[in-house]
Amino acid sequence: MRVKDLNAGELLQMDPDGGVIRFADHRALLLDAGAMGLLRKYLVDNFGLTATRTVLTQFGYAHGWRMADSIAHQFEWDSDEDKRFAGTRLATLQGLFRVADGQDALSAKGAMLLDSYEAEQHLLHVGRCDSPVCWTITGLLSGYLSRTEGHEVVVLEDRCVASGDAACHMVARSRDQWKDDRANDLRFFARTQLKEAIDVSLETAIEALKSTEEKLLLRRRAMSKVARVEMEPQGLITKSPAMRKVVDLTARVAKYDSTVLITGESGTGKERIARLIHDESTRSLGPFIAVNCGAITETLLESELFGHTRGAFTGATQHRPGLFEAASRGTLLLDEIGDISPGMQVKLLRVLQEREVRRVGDNVSRPIDVRVLAATNKDLLQEVTDGSFRQDLYYRLKVVDIHMPALRDRKDDILALARVLRAEAALRLKRKMTGMTSACSDQLLRYSWPGNVRELENAMERAVALAHSSRIELEDLPEEVRQALPRPVAVGDQVRPLEDVAKEYILSALAVNHGNQTHTAEQLGIGSATLYRKLKSYGLVTARTSNAQHDAPPERA
Repeated sequence: MRVKDLNAGELLQMDPDGGVIRFADHRALLLDAGAMGLLRKYLVDNFGLTATRTVLTQFGYAHGWRMADSIAHQFEWDSDEDKRFAGTRLATLQGLFRVADGQDALSAKGAMLLDSYEAEQHLLHVGRCDSPVCWTITGLLSGYLSRTEGHEVVVLEDRCVASGDAACHMVARSRDQWKDDRANDLRFFARTQLKEAIDVSLETAIEALKSTEEKLLLRRRAMSKVARVEMEPQGLITKSPAMRKVVDLTARVAKYDSTVLITGESGTGKERIARLIHDESTRSLGPFIAVNCGAITETLLESELFGHTRGAFTGATQHRPGLFEAASRGTLLLDEIGDISPGMQVKLLRVLQEREVRRVGDNVSRPIDVRVLAATNKDLLQEVTDGSFRQDLYYRLKVVDIHMPALRDRKDDILALARVLRAEAALRLKRKMTGMTSACSDQLLRYSWPGNVRELENAMERAVALAHSSRIELEDLPEEVRQALPRPVAVGDQVRPLEDVAKEYILSALAVNHGNQTHTAEQLGIGSATLYRKLKSYGLVTARTSNAQHDAPPERA
């Protein structure tokens, strides 16, 4: 028999009443390619790429071996060549791939395979890969050729659609011929590899978790030691009542899959809290993906979040899952949610209500399993009142509301944060820093920090970079911080006497004006005589005056 004479009509036998299908005299099943793609995704998500490749390669090998064993007894071939190439033809008839014209022979030179179902499903459910992914097909062809040739033949792929190539290309060689070239790939054909791969995957995952936890713990301990600051187990500074309240609420809501809206000014650490929610949740082993909705145009944001199909728009050359699918069994943070357009608000509301997404250009909805967190620096309730944000979406997002306090409202945390950030900057810049002067610390407390923690971090890095010695001096701080006057703020349960606050403010204003009482009095809105009397009561009048006109109090004031 000739390979060309093989056709699906003769090989396929179907019971008219249904139930039993035979292909090449063996019972066969009609499986949806998408189901195999979902199985692949499940294996990759739970066991990793190495174990998945091993399972699918050996599954294909067994399939190919049985196929060769079956047709060896059914057909008499015109030549060994036809018998050898029948495997490629049978796999084509089963819908696994299509061989490029004139390349029926799978040899050491290789053959180009088109329309690989496996590459298609990998792109659809797992995404683009850096290396070839037609593992089942290479296993099947290897098993078939090994049984047919009577010695072990290994088929390996060197080009693949899933890694960006125009077609898949496979080469067949004996195991000995591959040793020097692709020795690492041969291990996936070893029978002992499956158990080893799964064991390695589990051990790797466990070690990675342990390593991450140990690194975080060591880093927190190192930062605490260097900065002489006690930190929470989560690595947060929570000396202020406001932050203790936030962390407590975060710990409670993390246990459940409720949608959380995190509000607060820019730089307060909203994404840090989102990560804490993820890390403390049952989804902590899944992915954490954050997307800045305000930095992406509406058209691109829809594709980014929901994915797109091939041909949906110019440049869409392949199917691509969106971030909702990519974050499966994990957490998706929609940052700057207040910046999305009214059109996107409608689409996002539907996704949150139905728990399914529809890719751009597709007519099929896909279920999602992801926890959604949202963050914004805007007053969404006011946006709802103004009509620029949908009320139904607002309440859908705000199942639980966590408000991040501004740094000026958590004065108790400023110096502790500054010390930790200073220590981190010193490690990053490879400088040895021992601390800050008292004048520097006082000035940090006086400043209002409109940029919040992010601004404090930048200020500490600047100070570490510019410091002349191992201690940060007042002049090492940014200009706006150095010029800040004290703000009378009650910290904790300590309320200072009004006279003490007034004294500190007056002396700071005098320092800003380099001791010039006239300018200081004008800025404070008081007379020069009043300022003089206050300085005299502080016992500083002689130290603060620099000329005769300041020393003589005008009696008429």
